[in-house]
Amino acid sequence: MPNSQLTPGIVPGRLPATAYDRNFDDHLPALDAHEARVAADRCYFCHDAPCVTACPTDIDIPLFIRQIATGTPEAAARTIWTQNILGGMCARVCPTETLCEEACVRQTAEGKPVEIGLLQRHATDVAMASNRHPFSRGPATGKSVAVVGAGPAGLACAHRLAMKGHEVTVFERRPKPGGLNEYGIASYKAAGGFAAREVDWLLQIGGITVKCGVELGRDLTLADLQRDFDAVFLGIGLQGVNALRAEGEDLPGVANAVDFIADLRQSSDLSKLPVGRDVVVIGGGMTAVDAAVQSKLLGAETVTIVYRRGPEKMAASGYEQDHALQAGVRIIHNAAPFRVTGNGRVEAVDFAYTEDGPDGLKLLDEGFTLKADQVFKAIGQTLTGVPEGVMVAGGKIAATPARVWAGGDCAAGGEDLTVTAVAEGRDAAEAIHAFLTGA
Repeated sequence: MPNSQLTPGIVPGRLPATAYDRNFDDHLPALDAHEARVAADRCYFCHDAPCVTACPTDIDIPLFIRQIATGTPEAAARTIWTQNILGGMCARVCPTETLCEEACVRQTAEGKPVEIGLLQRHATDVAMASNRHPFSRGPATGKSVAVVGAGPAGLACAHRLAMKGHEVTVFERRPKPGGLNEYGIASYKAAGGFAAREVDWLLQIGGITVKCGVELGRDLTLADLQRDFDAVFLGIGLQGVNALRAEGEDLPGVANAVDFIADLRQSSDLSKLPVGRDVVVIGGGMTAVDAAVQSKLLGAETVTIVYRRGPEKMAASGYEQDHALQAGVRIIHNAAPFRVTGNGRVEAVDFAYTEDGPDGLKLLDEGFTLKADQVFKAIGQTLTGVPEGVMVAGGKIAATPARVWAGGDCAAGGEDLTVTAVAEGRDAAEAIHAFLTGA
């Protein structure tokens, strides 16, 4: 257990034992069959649907909603999975409010879009419950591909390659496959072990071998993979965490938000997971919101998110910000930390107000102090572990050697969204297949 979780003030069991299951239950209940039909009937089934253009995976949204409306949710699921094989998880975590639903003509006309995310979840949940995989493998090609990273990009790439008849081996450094879907998403968004169930379902297609606990650079090299496989896909994600660059950030009680979320996701008993009484989360993205809300659900008395710019600049959507506020989290904008203080452990954080102008962010002389016994850093992740021969620009993989592809958060163009990673993994698989077959 990290030292930051053993400092005074950071303790387990802040709530009655019965409260944890309730707090971490699915925060957005699924639609039943009748509710889904009613929601589907609101769709205009636009010919040039703006929702499709707004979807990074180009799902034919009007078609799958029409299939739900006509009582064929399993057909709807196949329509979704044809473009997005992780459509079940994306329905739960994708910021539909800023993508397909924001583009919905109902949103433009009425301020209330068709509930595309919930409808997508309904279709995929119904189809997964049948335990029948909708796709089969193509004829064996005799070609083999190594996929490094079992996150959304790697899994999407592996599945599409298996459909084409290639043999795929996925190497994952962590004990379980799934990447951020397994380790980095708030528990209440993927309740009931959904991430693991979706991976098991995906692997039913066959032709995919997953080897966990194997790390590129430690257990094997890119040269090894180039020697042993016909092609390589790198979906290594972003493994490093940015520093606060604030005095005292190494004090016990200061931790990375991604580590906290991973510990929570893998905990078998949330009542034993320590949390502070006064928690401060520094950052403005989904990780910050997930860490803050889950701290509150674990029993923290005060939880505050502090972001250096205004609410319109936060990577977390307005919907997510509202969810945090409704959970009892306070959000302070336009402030940045410059000092963490405490006698042997974190006790407070000093902030300066900021001004965001044409010349960048400026710290003002005026500021404030927040009491804190636990501080989470959620200010972005960085690319690490890049193998020799891979070119990096702007903190992302920009170019790869021959027979090597990259996609997802680690690659240029990645948007740190599950749905975008799926699209990049899928498209890389198509490119790899074309290369291997000369198509």
